[in-house]
Amino acid sequence: MIRSLLVATVLVTSTAGAFAQNPQRGGTVDEQKACAPDVSRHCRAVMNDGDLTVLACLKQHRAKISKKCNAVLVSHGQ
Repeated sequence: MIRSLLVATVLVTSTAGAFAQNPQRGGTVDEQKACAPDVSRHCRAVMNDGDLTVLACLKQHRAKISKKCNAVLVSHGQ
């Protein structure tokens, strides 16, 4: 549970930096939940390497991430 919250926090931070133009900088709770499993599954190795690194990882694994997480990235212009 704590690990999941950490993953969601990392994702929120990464989206906040990458999507600064969005007034909802960190994304909604639903957006966080949509991408947390994908970050954990595909980007665990880079979770501590910085916000933009996590975002780049998600984009690199775009073909493998869930449709929900992909929709979050698209909705933020990524």
